[in-house]
Amino acid sequence: MTAESPIRVLVVDDSAFARKVLRQVLSSAEGVEVVGVARDGLDALEKVAELSPDVLTLDLVMPGLDGLGVLRALASSESAPRVVVVSIAGEESELAVAALQSGAVELVHKPTALATERLYELGSELVEKVRTAARAAVRVAPEPPPPSNETAPVAPRDVARSLVVVGTSTGGPQALTRLLSELPVDFPAPVALALHIPAGYTEALARRLNAHCALEVLEAVDGLELRPGRVVLARSGQHLKVERHGAVTLARLDRRPVRTAHHPSVDVLFESAAKSWGPDAVGVVLTGMGDDGVAGARAIREAGGTILTESESSCVVYGMPRAVQEAELATSSAPLEDMVSLLMRHVH
Repeated sequence: MTAESPIRVLVVDDSAFARKVLRQVLSSAEGVEVVGVARDGLDALEKVAELSPDVLTLDLVMPGLDGLGVLRALASSESAPRVVVVSIAGEESELAVAALQSGAVELVHKPTALATERLYELGSELVEKVRTAARAAVRVAPEPPPPSNETAPVAPRDVARSLVVVGTSTGGPQALTRLLSELPVDFPAPVALALHIPAGYTEALARRLNAHCALEVLEAVDGLELRPGRVVLARSGQHLKVERHGAVTLARLDRRPVRTAHHPSVDVLFESAAKSWGPDAVGVVLTGMGDDGVAGARAIREAGGTILTESESSCVVYGMPRAVQEAELATSSAPLEDMVSLLMRHVH
């Protein structure tokens, strides 16, 4: 695909109506060409080999080879198309999160199977995410580690001397899986995460991360204590803020400010960390589209804290880290595979 050529898309769905609607929506978008449709996983793999699309829109629940099977079959190929998952929250949340951890680039939430006419409402979001996916780098997703049997020690409230806050977007579930699975059980700082993802998927992601990490990973609830041994994931649709009271730091959920582009916002999380933890706040900006995190990174640096960014070499989309780098706010940068060792040098 060149800058002048259209984005070539293959639509994969076992519903004939869904295939029709998605094809119509994408075909009407400037710079997008639907080169084919596939009715199931095996058909999709045959069409990928035949048509070499840039992007796949992928249904997860299909007869025979399902969406996860398609992702696994494509995983070893560096020339594989980027995948946008089209999923129903609730009944498919676990599958959608597994797909994102397995290398899918974007996620679009579709209405329930009964609300077929509402598929047309996906138009602008679907086109935007197909365009994002087309610009994404192909990264081979490592297999998640086996479920951990270790239990994080319950630390006294006054042990934490640093707070780590992490922001990410496109490619984030994959990056978070790798980062968190490499953190040791005795990691000395609490961790708070803000990820751009549609509502309805963060509980499943927290559950899956918790199963594969030595640390405890929880979806944020208002008033939850942040302490060493615990990772708190912002609930999609709400901002996560941290609030410090002496030796105790609490998670606070808030829909304000309402006019941010993202809920949760990385800026909002980072700004609250700067206010609560000052020079002991460590911000980490991972792969993602856009510039959410720049204002928050500035707040942390002005408070004397540290900002680490993921290098372009490992990013699925080098957008958010690039914006922080170009604003000259990064203390240091590293590829994802070296981020834990870098992080360990900055927490205490």
